[in-house]
Amino acid sequence: MVVFSQPFVPGVKMKKFNIRKVLDGLTAASSSSSSSATAQPGSSRENDVIQETLQSDHFQLCKTVRHGFPYQPSSMAFDPVQKILAVGTQTGALRLFGCAGVECYCQHESGAAVIQLQFLINEGALVSALADDSIHLWNLRQKTPAILHSLKFSRERITYCHLPFQSKWLYVGTERGNIHIVNVESFTLSGYVIMWNKAIELSTKTHPGPVVHISDNPMDEGKLLIGYECGVVVLWDLKCKKADCRYNYDEAIHSIAWHHEGKQFVCSHSDGSLTTWNIRIPAKSVQIITPHGKQPKDGKKPEPCKPILKVEYKTTRAGDPFMVLSGGLSYDTVGRRACLTVMHGKSTTVLEMDYPIVDFLTLCETPYPNDFQEPYAVVILLEKDLVLIDLGQIGYPIFENPYPLTIHESPVTCCEYFVDCPAELIPALYSVGSRQKRQSYSKKEWPISGGNWGQGTQSYPEIIITGHADGSIKFWDASALMLQVLYKLKTAKVFERARGKEEKANTEIVEEDPFAIQTLSWCPESRMLCVAGVSAHVIVYRFSKQEVTTVVVQLLEVRMQCELNGGDSPDPGGEQTPTLPPPGGASSSPQDSEPPAQPSTGSGNNSSDGPKDNIPCLQVRSAPLKQSPGYQVELVIQLVWVSGEPPQPITSLAFNSSYGLVVFGNSNGLAVVDYLQKALLLHMGTSELYSPAEPYQRQPRSPRKVRQPSGDIPTGKSCMSRLSNMYSESVKKLLSSHFTTCDSNDGSNTTEDRCKSPTSGSTSPCNSDDERKQKFIEKVKLKSRRFSKTVANDFAKMSRKINSSSEQKTDLAKERSKQWRSVTCKKQICCASDGKAAGTATTQKGAVCRTASTPNLHARDNSFTRSRSSSVTSIDRESREAISSFHFCESYPRKNDVAVGPCVLVGTTQGTVLMVALSLPPGGDQRLQQPVGISPCGSMVTLKGGILTMALLDATGALLPPAYEPWYDPNASDEEKEKSRRRRPASPPSSQDGPDPQFAVLCSEKQAKVVAMPSQTRIYKHNITETSFVLRADVVQMGGAYCIACFCANGHIMTLSLPSLRPLLDVNYLPLTDMRIARTFCFSNLGQALYLTSPTEIQRITYSQETCDNRQEMLSELFTPVETPEAPNRGFFKGLFGGGAQSLDREDLFGETGAGKASRSLAQHIPGQGGMEGMKGAASGVVGDLARARIALDERGQKLGELEDRTAAMMASADSFSKHAHDMMLKYKDKKWYQL
Repeated sequence: MVVFSQPFVPGVKMKKFNIRKVLDGLTAASSSSSSSATAQPGSSRENDVIQETLQSDHFQLCKTVRHGFPYQPSSMAFDPVQKILAVGTQTGALRLFGCAGVECYCQHESGAAVIQLQFLINEGALVSALADDSIHLWNLRQKTPAILHSLKFSRERITYCHLPFQSKWLYVGTERGNIHIVNVESFTLSGYVIMWNKAIELSTKTHPGPVVHISDNPMDEGKLLIGYECGVVVLWDLKCKKADCRYNYDEAIHSIAWHHEGKQFVCSHSDGSLTTWNIRIPAKSVQIITPHGKQPKDGKKPEPCKPILKVEYKTTRAGDPFMVLSGGLSYDTVGRRACLTVMHGKSTTVLEMDYPIVDFLTLCETPYPNDFQEPYAVVILLEKDLVLIDLGQIGYPIFENPYPLTIHESPVTCCEYFVDCPAELIPALYSVGSRQKRQSYSKKEWPISGGNWGQGTQSYPEIIITGHADGSIKFWDASALMLQVLYKLKTAKVFERARGKEEKANTEIVEEDPFAIQTLSWCPESRMLCVAGVSAHVIVYRFSKQEVTTVVVQLLEVRMQCELNGGDSPDPGGEQTPTLPPPGGASSSPQDSEPPAQPSTGSGNNSSDGPKDNIPCLQVRSAPLKQSPGYQVELVIQLVWVSGEPPQPITSLAFNSSYGLVVFGNSNGLAVVDYLQKALLLHMGTSELYSPAEPYQRQPRSPRKVRQPSGDIPTGKSCMSRLSNMYSESVKKLLSSHFTTCDSNDGSNTTEDRCKSPTSGSTSPCNSDDERKQKFIEKVKLKSRRFSKTVANDFAKMSRKINSSSEQKTDLAKERSKQWRSVTCKKQICCASDGKAAGTATTQKGAVCRTASTPNLHARDNSFTRSRSSSVTSIDRESREAISSFHFCESYPRKNDVAVGPCVLVGTTQGTVLMVALSLPPGGDQRLQQPVGISPCGSMVTLKGGILTMALLDATGALLPPAYEPWYDPNASDEEKEKSRRRRPASPPSSQDGPDPQFAVLCSEKQAKVVAMPSQTRIYKHNITETSFVLRADVVQMGGAYCIACFCANGHIMTLSLPSLRPLLDVNYLPLTDMRIARTFCFSNLGQALYLTSPTEIQRITYSQETCDNRQEMLSELFTPVETPEAPNRGFFKGLFGGGAQSLDREDLFGETGAGKASRSLAQHIPGQGGMEGMKGAASGVVGDLARARIALDERGQKLGELEDRTAAMMASADSFSKHAHDMMLKYKDKKWYQL
């Protein structure tokens, strides 16, 4: 054993060893997601100053409401008294609809498809039958419906259910042809069973098939009509337990409908025919018609048509009956859309639908089947829509749908959520959107009008914006847990529509949905909107209340490409003398100083024998554009093809109405556009934003001649780079494009020793002679090594993908890094403090461009997990780094600056945050004439993973929002413009004793950091996740304070306090299973969030404890106490001679006393949680109290009834005992004792 001892030093006091501190340090180091607060020496600890008010008790996660059309609907039911509509889906979901704003979502735990729904009319209950052979009873008398009972069949498959009006006995038909009867109060099976072999004739040799229909005779409850799939219909006598009549037809039956008098019924068949039967004449049908079949002249049978899936027969007092049916079209109508046929008298109306019909119901005035039905509307459930037609008006117009069921009108591609918007914004959007509504709706009120609104206290305005694949943008009013469309903007109107294949030559990168919205940015205060599409275009919109006609749409074409060789661009024609911009990008004419900005002449190389060049993906409309009140085009920006290469998709977008600037980025870099002057200010590669220590001028570059794809690059936000895109495969050509870097080419490049200003001609020394010589020597060595390795690198390109050693990767990274450092020296933008330029004039001689395929050092697949190297080489950054986020702010551009100024924070997919300073001219006319200065200030901090969001806090921890311009109508008079166009003053520097008056909040896919400004010192750091990555992060307001809300790919939703980054909430909510969730998940203020849970539905959630506590009060009431209409009057003669409806005592017939007990192995009863326990969470208020009181009275009455039954049984027992005692007394009355 070796013992190390510390020598004794006189005069030095040894430190006391503290084991507790060591253990604390080990514990902190081992934590994978711990927060670490660090401060540079000499800086103050800000956590001692800022008092954070948010605690874990303020957060709780729960779902609030679901909006949109039910995804994959399968069944439907309607309560004619409560006027509530229920829709079941193939995923086991239930959606209930009442009046506008009354919606409810429920989910069966099994997730099996809902095959049928039956309301207990005016009882506040619903029966659902699922494909897993289970039936459930839902309690609708509470705000959150719950299951009271469930019954799971184990030996038979359920095919059809029927619940007569005001009956508690449910008929259940099965695949075997049997019919079981269920008591819906206790959810127990009756011993009464109708077996298929007793229902059909004994001589029948084949099985009749599943039960497809069950209904009782409207005038005689004791007669049950049973329809079998094979075409056999049986009229069953429930009392006698035998078949009265049997009706046979050659074609399969799909549905049956009664006439209200109970003497006739109509069947729909698989050959498109309708047969009418008289119950007293079973031998032959009364009538056979084929509504859509061609009638032969020789009197033969009509040609068969498609099956009539459903028919309904409804009568009226004052006219002919209505017969409504779906299907039955002729087979020669190939490609014809689904139709609903309405037959009324001699007229037949065919209504074409946009989508296939799932089910339909005829809404009638009375719930009683034995009275004139008086139909007034038909509700049609389509695969992707819900339509109601008015039967009372000529032409059968449709009702205006008040539900937000058009979210999926075109697939949603992006989504944004804004809470606590300006109060006047929603009325303004509604006023312009109301003019877009069609005028051919029915004049009657929406007939589904049940339920009541919630009594919530939320009063702040909420707006949801959805971008769609067809280029449309919809604004929704989402206040108070409701959703209503406000305004629809069609961005495709700006472009020409391609009519033929020849005209689609420019849109090869997006064959389908070329106008799809990629991302959008909206400022509620200025009402400005900026949209980026998948065809690499950006559109800037202004809001106006006046209609205007734009003769020429303002267009700016931008040529963006990224190369390593900077000043070494090839020039096949010989020398090239570039045109240099003034310092800071402040040029008098950006088009003159920046070659990528192309005039909108449309003169590009589009010939078939050469590569495409300077051609946009879409053609802007040339004819005058009439713009209605609402959002009107201000500027269109398009990226163009470069030497046969399509423009890279836009990955990030931001604008600032106060500055008048739009900034967008992709894998090639970023571009800054002044939309006031309609000019491109700057575009530069991502790598050029790094380390601007020396002044420089960017060199114009020639396009590459050869393009060799080397691998995928991030194409959306960085968090999207591992996920499959939701677009079709053709759209993925744009969204998953390839990228290739270009090496510096061999040849001589002469760089002058002095930097010359293009305006003043003054010179200033750039580098010393020794530095120039040293760089020249390094460059020669680099070129020789690179040239000798070119062939080897190209030859080993494929082998590296299979098996590459770390030594080869490291060597290549070093070579590329050296090359990058040599190139960076010549790529600096000159920024002079006095406004004068100091540039570099470069002369380029002809050289050969050689495109090398860069090895994929960090290959990524489409899985949800990945690893990222901690050390990112410059060549890897150059080849894979894209812009992921922007943030306009007023901060300190450079380290240790003393004054704030306009800036742009730039985040990249490699986790770097860079700062770009802006120099704005004075307002008024000078703003429109003088250029904006731009100066990159280099990288500020680096995080793990791509940057997702950035924000600034002041010294007190309050958010510093970007400056904005108050809204003004651009088409108003000049006087009104001047009154409203007052720029919001910049946020003044915080008055604080410490040296760091601001904090930059930065969040990436892996980490969150808080950096003090202007010292750029990291104050706090938190590792959000190690095994997954963050998909969406936002800085949100919560309870008067601010926090970071994050959604990870592993399903966790987390919140972190600001500025200390303390974890406040971490809930495993929703594992990412679909790209749609990742693209649409967004947080907003006051604890609100949403995402697209299906292609047609938006799910809103809250992470606020206060909102969760008040959720029950905000939810709507489904059940309201309504008196059941009176039964139809039988009349004197019908009552005298027995011609009215015949009732049936089903209790005696189906009860345990009369029918016995059912087999226990047939079905299993499962109790639910929807009884009185569910009412504990019901909302308070008059309606809730009435509902609870009614349920309590019902239960009390039930208990009193049971007590009365027991009392009657005791009285009967006493009477029986008394009778037996009396008989005994009479028997032994006259006998002596010895005769006993």
